[in-house]
Amino acid sequence: MSLTVFYRGSKVKFSFELSRRRMLSLAGLAALGAVALAKPWAPAQLDVKAAQAKINDEKIALAAQQEVVRELKNETEKKLTAMTIYLGEMQSQLRRLDALGQRLASVADLDNGEFAFTESQGDIMGGPEASILDAPRVDGRDVIEQIENMMGQLSDKQKQLALLESVMMSHHISAESYIAGRPIESGWLSSQYGIRKDPFNGQPAMHKGLDFASLEEGAGVFATGAGVVTWAGERSGYGKLIEIDHGGGLKTRYGHSKELLVKEGDVVTRGQRIALIGSTGRSTGPHVHYEVLRNNRQIDPYKFVYRDAD
Repeated sequence: MSLTVFYRGSKVKFSFELSRRRMLSLAGLAALGAVALAKPWAPAQLDVKAAQAKINDEKIALAAQQEVVRELKNETEKKLTAMTIYLGEMQSQLRRLDALGQRLASVADLDNGEFAFTESQGDIMGGPEASILDAPRVDGRDVIEQIENMMGQLSDKQKQLALLESVMMSHHISAESYIAGRPIESGWLSSQYGIRKDPFNGQPAMHKGLDFASLEEGAGVFATGAGVVTWAGERSGYGKLIEIDHGGGLKTRYGHSKELLVKEGDVVTRGQRIALIGSTGRSTGPHVHYEVLRNNRQIDPYKFVYRDAD
């Protein structure tokens, strides 16, 4: 293919002919010229304000994420510290069980090494007097390991105490562990078991025991059955409290005492004076709050109070 052009003017006349190769060459040169004018390799015009705004948005989002992570980290550390403090309290309870078991074994003449209540349990961080905010940081893996160790210790102590209880009940107090009678010699029943109006706020509340009041100065509180003292001290709401384990899943509690006359680990008999009536704890006047528990749940003590001890 070729292109021939003729031009004839008044004074000029010329012609030229384009072959196919020349036409392609001219087209290529034209394309190169267009590309050169367009400059597609040149960078696009940058919108500085838009870019700065986007960068600021990203910074804000990143700062918010960092704050969330920081709060999560702090909350996790607080929970770990609280768990460690609770483990310290559990360790104190274990030591208390050790002391109780050791005394019981001594009373039962069984301190021949069969009941190992004096083995060291190791140290655990924390304690009830510690502040969560001021406590040192702890490792979660350490806490889990301590919990597993504590569960094993509790299981072992429970088995030993159950066996020791069985031996003691057989050797010493099985005949008198039957619960019967009132926890006072003179006085009156001032509040029944069940729903009543709370004496402090006037709202309906469950009263899980019987209240026996007495105006006699220095009136005694008496055990209603033989057993082993498993608590003798302050407890929230009860004031000065005595708890006696009678075996077979039965326990009795005697609250609000003025003075305690027995200690943990003592073996008591029915009718033994164990405390003096008082008004410690959540109380409106001198009386004894008396509870009966079966498998650690309060039941109505009425049928135990008014049955024949013989």
